[in-house]
Amino acid sequence: MPAIWLIDAYRAGERGQVRALAEGAAHALGWPLETISPEYRAWAFWPHLFRQASLAGLRRRSRRAFAAPWPGLVITAGVRNEPLARWLREASGGLTRYVHVGKPWGRLDEFDLLVTTPQYRVPAHPRVLHNELTVHGLEGQRLQRAGETWAARFAPLPRPWIGVLVGGDSGPYTLGPRAASRLLEQAVARARDCGGSLLVTTSARTRPAVTEVLERGLAGSGGVHTCPHFLHRYGASPDNPYAGILALADAFIVTGDSIAMLSEACGTGRPVALFDLGGMRRDADSTGGIAGPVDPRLGAVLYRGLMRWFPEPLSRDISLVHRALVAGGRAEWLEDVGPVVGAPGVPVAARSADLDRALARIRGLVAAA
Repeated sequence: MPAIWLIDAYRAGERGQVRALAEGAAHALGWPLETISPEYRAWAFWPHLFRQASLAGLRRRSRRAFAAPWPGLVITAGVRNEPLARWLREASGGLTRYVHVGKPWGRLDEFDLLVTTPQYRVPAHPRVLHNELTVHGLEGQRLQRAGETWAARFAPLPRPWIGVLVGGDSGPYTLGPRAASRLLEQAVARARDCGGSLLVTTSARTRPAVTEVLERGLAGSGGVHTCPHFLHRYGASPDNPYAGILALADAFIVTGDSIAMLSEACGTGRPVALFDLGGMRRDADSTGGIAGPVDPRLGAVLYRGLMRWFPEPLSRDISLVHRALVAGGRAEWLEDVGPVVGAPGVPVAARSADLDRALARIRGLVAAA
Protein backbone atom coordinates (compact mmCIF):
# COMPACT_ATOMS: atom_id res chain seq x y z
CA MET A 1 0.00 0.00 0.00
CA PRO A 2 1.43 3.44 -0.89
CA ALA A 3 2.10 5.90 1.90
CA ILE A 4 1.60 9.64 2.24
CA TRP A 5 4.57 11.70 3.32
CA LEU A 6 3.93 14.99 5.06
CA ILE A 7 6.99 17.23 4.89
CA ASP A 8 5.94 19.42 7.79
CA ALA A 9 5.74 23.17 7.34
CA TYR A 10 8.08 25.40 9.34
CA ARG A 11 5.56 28.23 9.90
CA ALA A 12 2.71 27.74 12.35
CA GLY A 13 -0.07 28.93 10.01
CA GLU A 14 0.99 26.62 7.18
CA ARG A 15 1.68 23.74 9.58
CA GLY A 16 -1.97 23.51 10.56
CA GLN A 17 -3.05 23.53 6.93
CA VAL A 18 -0.73 20.79 5.66
CA ARG A 19 -1.41 18.57 8.65
CA ALA A 20 -5.16 18.87 8.15
CA LEU A 21 -4.86 18.09 4.44
CA ALA A 22 -2.47 15.17 4.99
CA GLU A 23 -4.65 13.64 7.70
CA GLY A 24 -7.74 14.10 5.53
CA ALA A 25 -6.01 12.50 2.56
CA ALA A 26 -4.81 9.55 4.64
CA HIS A 27 -8.38 8.95 5.81
CA ALA A 28 -9.89 9.41 2.34
CA LEU A 29 -7.40 7.10 0.59
CA GLY A 30 -6.85 4.63 3.40
CA TRP A 31 -3.08 5.15 3.14
CA PRO A 32 -0.66 5.36 6.08
CA LEU A 33 0.71 8.81 6.90
CA GLU A 34 4.34 9.50 7.75
CA THR A 35 5.57 12.91 8.93
CA ILE A 36 9.02 14.31 8.22
CA SER A 37 10.16 17.32 10.25
CA PRO A 38 13.16 18.69 8.34
CA GLU A 39 16.17 20.40 9.88
CA TYR A 40 17.48 23.05 7.48
CA ARG A 41 20.86 24.53 6.74
CA ALA A 42 21.20 28.31 7.05
CA TRP A 43 21.12 28.69 3.26
CA ALA A 44 18.10 26.42 2.67
CA PHE A 45 16.53 28.97 0.31
CA TRP A 46 19.30 28.72 -2.30
CA PRO A 47 18.33 25.36 -3.85
CA HIS A 48 14.95 26.84 -4.71
CA LEU A 49 16.44 30.07 -6.01
CA PHE A 50 18.25 28.02 -8.65
CA ARG A 51 15.11 25.90 -9.25
CA GLN A 52 16.80 22.71 -8.10
CA ALA A 53 15.31 19.38 -7.16
CA SER A 54 17.63 18.90 -4.22
CA LEU A 55 18.12 17.92 -0.59
CA ALA A 56 21.08 20.29 -0.28
CA GLY A 57 19.13 22.64 2.00
CA LEU A 58 18.84 19.94 4.68
CA ARG A 59 21.18 18.98 7.47
CA ARG A 60 22.75 15.57 6.89
CA ARG A 61 20.69 13.71 9.51
CA SER A 62 17.45 14.99 7.95
CA ARG A 63 18.41 13.65 4.53
CA ARG A 64 18.29 10.07 5.85
CA ALA A 65 14.48 10.24 6.00
CA PHE A 66 14.34 10.61 2.22
CA ALA A 67 14.83 6.98 1.23
CA ALA A 68 12.88 4.28 -0.60
CA PRO A 69 10.25 2.93 -0.52
CA TRP A 70 8.89 6.13 -2.03
CA PRO A 71 5.44 7.45 -1.10
CA GLY A 72 2.52 7.67 -3.49
CA LEU A 73 1.83 11.23 -2.34
CA VAL A 74 3.84 14.04 -0.72
CA ILE A 75 2.16 17.08 0.84
CA THR A 76 4.00 20.18 2.01
CA ALA A 77 4.17 24.00 2.05
CA GLY A 78 6.83 26.71 2.10
CA VAL A 79 9.68 27.74 -0.18
CA ARG A 80 12.30 25.65 1.68
CA ASN A 81 10.33 22.47 1.04
CA GLU A 82 9.74 22.87 -2.69
CA PRO A 83 13.22 21.54 -3.71
CA LEU A 84 12.72 18.58 -1.35
CA ALA A 85 9.39 17.59 -2.88
CA ARG A 86 10.73 18.05 -6.42
CA TRP A 87 13.70 15.81 -5.54
CA LEU A 88 11.37 13.19 -4.10
CA ARG A 89 9.22 13.12 -7.23
CA GLU A 90 12.32 12.72 -9.42
CA ALA A 91 13.82 10.03 -7.18
CA SER A 92 10.59 8.01 -7.39
CA GLY A 93 10.68 8.12 -11.18
CA GLY A 94 7.60 10.32 -11.23
CA LEU A 95 5.47 7.89 -9.19
CA THR A 96 5.16 10.27 -6.20
CA ARG A 97 2.48 12.93 -6.66
CA TYR A 98 3.37 16.35 -5.23
CA VAL A 99 0.70 18.49 -3.52
CA HIS A 100 1.71 21.96 -2.34
CA VAL A 101 -0.34 24.22 -0.03
CA GLY A 102 -0.42 28.01 0.02
CA LYS A 103 2.04 30.25 -1.79
CA PRO A 104 3.84 28.79 -4.82
CA TRP A 105 7.41 29.84 -5.49
CA GLY A 106 8.15 27.52 -8.38
CA ARG A 107 6.44 27.28 -11.76
CA LEU A 108 2.88 25.98 -11.57
CA ASP A 109 3.65 22.98 -13.79
CA GLU A 110 6.21 21.84 -11.19
CA PHE A 111 3.34 20.80 -8.89
CA ASP A 112 0.85 18.00 -9.42
CA LEU A 113 -1.63 20.04 -7.38
CA LEU A 114 -1.43 23.46 -5.75
CA VAL A 115 -4.09 24.29 -3.14
CA THR A 116 -4.11 28.05 -2.64
CA THR A 117 -6.18 31.05 -1.56
CA PRO A 118 -6.89 34.54 -2.97
CA GLN A 119 -4.15 36.54 -1.23
CA TYR A 120 -1.44 34.90 -3.38
CA ARG A 121 -3.08 36.03 -6.65
CA VAL A 122 -2.25 32.78 -8.44
CA PRO A 123 -3.55 32.68 -12.03
CA ALA A 124 -5.94 30.00 -13.26
CA HIS A 125 -4.14 26.78 -14.14
CA PRO A 126 -5.21 23.12 -14.55
CA ARG A 127 -3.03 22.12 -11.59
CA VAL A 128 -4.30 24.84 -9.23
CA LEU A 129 -7.26 24.65 -6.85
CA HIS A 130 -8.41 28.11 -5.74
CA ASN A 131 -10.15 27.91 -2.37
CA GLU A 132 -11.78 30.88 -0.64
CA LEU A 133 -10.22 29.98 2.72
CA THR A 134 -7.51 27.67 4.00
CA VAL A 135 -8.07 24.01 4.82
CA HIS A 136 -8.08 23.12 8.50
CA GLY A 137 -8.89 20.24 10.80
CA LEU A 138 -10.78 22.12 13.53
CA GLU A 139 -14.25 20.79 12.89
CA GLY A 140 -16.67 18.01 13.76
CA GLN A 141 -15.54 15.71 16.54
CA ARG A 142 -12.40 17.71 17.29
CA LEU A 143 -14.43 20.82 18.06
CA GLN A 144 -16.98 18.81 19.97
CA ARG A 145 -14.27 17.36 22.25
CA ALA A 146 -12.74 20.79 22.75
CA GLY A 147 -16.15 22.23 23.60
CA GLU A 148 -16.74 19.53 26.20
CA THR A 149 -13.32 20.24 27.71
CA TRP A 150 -13.76 24.01 28.02
CA ALA A 151 -17.50 24.40 28.65
CA ALA A 152 -17.12 24.19 32.42
CA ARG A 153 -14.30 26.79 32.40
CA PHE A 154 -16.41 29.30 30.48
CA ALA A 155 -19.73 28.49 32.20
CA PRO A 156 -19.50 31.21 34.93
CA LEU A 157 -19.31 33.90 32.23
CA PRO A 158 -22.58 35.38 30.98
CA ARG A 159 -23.60 34.75 27.37
CA PRO A 160 -23.35 35.60 24.59
CA TRP A 161 -19.70 34.64 24.44
CA ILE A 162 -17.62 36.64 21.95
CA GLY A 163 -14.43 34.91 20.87
CA VAL A 164 -11.58 37.36 20.21
CA LEU A 165 -8.81 35.76 18.13
CA VAL A 166 -5.66 37.88 18.12
CA GLY A 167 -2.90 37.52 15.51
CA GLY A 168 0.10 39.72 14.86
CA ASP A 169 2.14 41.68 12.33
CA SER A 170 1.67 40.54 8.76
CA GLY A 171 3.12 42.05 5.60
CA PRO A 172 1.98 45.70 5.31
CA TYR A 173 -0.17 45.49 8.46
CA THR A 174 0.95 46.00 12.05
CA LEU A 175 -0.67 44.78 15.24
CA GLY A 176 1.04 46.88 17.89
CA PRO A 177 -0.07 48.57 21.12
CA ARG A 178 -2.20 51.21 19.33
CA ALA A 179 -4.14 48.62 17.35
CA ALA A 180 -4.46 46.48 20.49
CA SER A 181 -6.01 49.42 22.36
CA ARG A 182 -8.55 49.95 19.58
CA LEU A 183 -9.33 46.23 19.48
CA LEU A 184 -9.86 46.15 23.23
CA GLU A 185 -12.08 49.22 23.21
CA GLN A 186 -14.31 47.88 20.45
CA ALA A 187 -14.48 44.35 21.83
CA VAL A 188 -15.38 45.53 25.35
CA ALA A 189 -18.05 47.85 23.94
CA ARG A 190 -19.52 44.96 21.97
CA ALA A 191 -19.63 42.70 25.01
CA ARG A 192 -21.22 45.39 27.18
CA ASP A 193 -23.86 46.16 24.55
CA CYS A 194 -25.12 42.58 24.63
CA GLY A 195 -24.43 41.84 28.29
CA GLY A 196 -22.00 39.10 27.30
CA SER A 197 -18.37 38.12 27.81
CA LEU A 198 -15.10 38.04 25.92
CA LEU A 199 -13.13 34.84 25.33
CA VAL A 200 -9.74 36.21 24.25
CA THR A 201 -6.71 34.30 23.03
CA THR A 202 -3.45 35.55 21.58
CA SER A 203 -1.34 33.49 19.16
CA ALA A 204 2.24 32.64 18.27
CA ARG A 205 2.66 35.88 16.27
CA THR A 206 1.23 38.21 18.91
CA ARG A 207 3.77 40.66 20.31
CA PRO A 208 4.23 40.57 24.11
CA ALA A 209 3.45 44.32 24.15
CA VAL A 210 0.05 43.62 22.58
CA THR A 211 -0.77 40.94 25.14
CA GLU A 212 0.21 43.34 27.91
CA VAL A 213 -2.15 45.99 26.53
CA LEU A 214 -4.98 43.47 26.55
CA GLU A 215 -4.18 42.25 30.06
CA ARG A 216 -3.82 45.73 31.55
CA GLY A 217 -6.83 47.06 29.66
CA LEU A 218 -9.22 44.37 30.80
CA ALA A 219 -8.06 44.74 34.39
CA GLY A 220 -8.11 48.55 34.14
CA SER A 221 -11.61 48.54 32.69
CA GLY A 222 -12.92 46.86 35.80
CA GLY A 223 -12.06 43.34 34.63
CA VAL A 224 -14.73 40.78 35.38
CA HIS A 225 -16.92 43.38 37.12
CA THR A 226 -17.70 45.45 34.01
CA CYS A 227 -16.64 43.13 31.19
CA PRO A 228 -16.57 39.47 32.13
CA HIS A 229 -13.78 37.77 30.24
CA PHE A 230 -11.38 34.89 29.84
CA LEU A 231 -7.91 35.82 28.56
CA HIS A 232 -5.29 33.32 27.40
CA ARG A 233 -1.71 34.41 26.80
CA TYR A 234 -0.24 32.14 24.11
CA GLY A 235 2.50 29.91 25.50
CA ALA A 236 1.76 30.72 29.12
CA SER A 237 -0.02 27.42 29.71
CA PRO A 238 -0.01 24.00 28.04
CA ASP A 239 -3.81 24.16 28.02
CA ASN A 240 -4.64 26.12 24.87
CA PRO A 241 -8.31 27.18 24.74
CA TYR A 242 -8.29 28.08 21.03
CA ALA A 243 -10.33 25.10 19.83
CA GLY A 244 -12.67 25.44 22.81
CA ILE A 245 -13.35 29.07 21.91
CA LEU A 246 -14.07 28.06 18.31
CA ALA A 247 -16.46 25.38 19.54
CA LEU A 248 -18.37 27.48 22.05
CA ALA A 249 -18.32 31.19 21.16
CA ASP A 250 -21.57 32.70 19.85
CA ALA A 251 -19.72 35.19 17.64
CA PHE A 252 -16.13 36.11 16.81
CA ILE A 253 -13.87 39.10 16.41
CA VAL A 254 -10.80 38.13 14.38
CA THR A 255 -7.83 40.35 13.59
CA GLY A 256 -7.65 40.61 9.81
CA ASP A 257 -4.00 39.57 9.51
CA SER A 258 -4.58 35.83 9.92
CA ILE A 259 -6.27 33.86 7.14
CA ALA A 260 -5.92 30.70 9.24
CA MET A 261 -7.94 32.13 12.15
CA LEU A 262 -10.46 33.65 9.73
CA SER A 263 -10.87 30.29 8.02
CA GLU A 264 -11.47 28.46 11.28
CA ALA A 265 -13.86 31.08 12.66
CA CYS A 266 -15.85 31.28 9.41
CA GLY A 267 -15.96 27.49 9.34
CA THR A 268 -18.11 27.47 12.48
CA GLY A 269 -20.97 29.17 10.62
CA ARG A 270 -21.34 31.76 13.39
CA PRO A 271 -21.00 35.56 12.95
CA VAL A 272 -17.46 36.78 12.28
CA ALA A 273 -16.33 40.40 12.60
CA LEU A 274 -13.08 41.51 10.96
CA PHE A 275 -10.85 43.87 12.93
CA ASP A 276 -8.90 46.32 10.75
CA LEU A 277 -5.29 46.68 11.94
CA GLY A 278 -4.99 49.78 9.79
CA GLY A 279 -5.26 50.15 6.01
CA MET A 280 -6.99 46.80 5.49
CA ARG A 281 -10.42 48.01 4.60
CA ARG A 282 -10.74 48.74 0.90
CA ASP A 283 -14.42 48.14 0.25
CA ALA A 284 -16.47 50.76 -1.57
CA ASP A 285 -18.59 51.53 1.51
CA SER A 286 -15.63 52.41 3.71
CA THR A 287 -15.94 55.91 5.14
CA GLY A 288 -12.29 56.70 5.53
CA GLY A 289 -10.75 53.81 7.42
CA ILE A 290 -10.00 53.36 11.09
CA ALA A 291 -10.40 55.94 13.84
CA GLY A 292 -7.11 56.58 15.62
CA PRO A 293 -3.38 56.29 14.96
CA VAL A 294 -1.73 53.30 13.29
CA ASP A 295 1.30 51.53 14.76
CA PRO A 296 4.48 52.46 12.85
CA ARG A 297 6.72 49.66 11.55
CA LEU A 298 9.49 49.90 8.98
CA GLY A 299 8.79 46.39 7.72
CA ALA A 300 5.22 47.37 6.91
CA VAL A 301 6.38 50.39 4.90
CA LEU A 302 8.85 48.25 2.95
CA TYR A 303 6.21 45.60 2.28
CA ARG A 304 3.80 48.19 0.90
CA GLY A 305 6.57 49.26 -1.46
CA LEU A 306 7.09 45.63 -2.43
CA MET A 307 3.39 45.26 -3.25
CA ARG A 308 3.33 48.47 -5.28
CA TRP A 309 6.57 48.35 -7.26
CA PHE A 310 7.57 44.68 -7.57
CA PRO A 311 6.01 41.64 -9.28
CA GLU A 312 2.92 40.24 -7.56
CA PRO A 313 4.38 36.75 -6.88
CA LEU A 314 6.80 38.34 -4.38
CA SER A 315 4.02 39.47 -2.02
CA ARG A 316 0.53 38.62 -0.87
CA ASP A 317 -2.61 40.73 -0.48
CA ILE A 318 -4.91 39.49 2.27
CA SER A 319 -7.38 42.30 1.53
CA LEU A 320 -8.55 40.09 -1.37
CA VAL A 321 -9.66 37.53 1.21
CA HIS A 322 -11.44 40.22 3.25
CA ARG A 323 -13.35 41.45 0.23
CA ALA A 324 -14.43 37.94 -0.76
CA LEU A 325 -15.64 37.15 2.78
CA VAL A 326 -17.61 40.39 3.10
CA ALA A 327 -19.08 40.09 -0.42
CA GLY A 328 -20.10 36.50 0.27
CA GLY A 329 -21.74 37.36 3.60
CA ARG A 330 -19.33 35.19 5.61
CA ALA A 331 -17.88 38.11 7.61
CA GLU A 332 -18.41 41.83 8.29
CA TRP A 333 -16.11 44.61 9.37
CA LEU A 334 -16.33 45.14 13.11
CA GLU A 335 -17.59 48.70 12.66
CA ASP A 336 -20.57 47.42 10.62
CA VAL A 337 -21.84 44.51 12.72
CA GLY A 338 -25.15 44.48 14.54
CA PRO A 339 -25.85 43.25 18.09
CA VAL A 340 -24.71 39.82 19.20
CA VAL A 341 -27.49 37.40 20.05
CA GLY A 342 -26.68 34.54 22.39
CA ALA A 343 -27.22 31.01 21.19
CA PRO A 344 -26.64 28.52 24.02
CA GLY A 345 -25.91 25.05 22.75
CA VAL A 346 -24.15 26.24 19.61
CA PRO A 347 -23.73 23.31 17.19
CA VAL A 348 -20.21 22.43 16.10
CA ALA A 349 -19.18 23.20 12.55
CA ALA A 350 -19.81 20.91 9.64
CA ARG A 351 -16.93 19.63 7.54
CA SER A 352 -15.00 22.30 5.66
CA ALA A 353 -16.07 22.67 2.03
CA ASP A 354 -12.55 23.91 1.21
CA LEU A 355 -11.04 20.72 2.61
CA ASP A 356 -13.57 18.57 0.75
CA ARG A 357 -12.67 20.24 -2.55
CA ALA A 358 -8.99 19.64 -1.94
CA LEU A 359 -9.54 15.97 -1.04
CA ALA A 360 -11.66 15.46 -4.16
CA ARG A 361 -8.81 16.78 -6.31
CA ILE A 362 -6.31 14.52 -4.51
CA ARG A 363 -8.49 11.46 -5.10
CA GLY A 364 -8.66 12.34 -8.78
CA LEU A 365 -4.90 12.87 -8.89
CA VAL A 366 -4.20 9.44 -7.39
CA ALA A 367 -6.78 7.72 -9.58
CA ALA A 368 -5.13 9.14 -12.70
CA ALA A 369 -1.66 7.97 -11.66
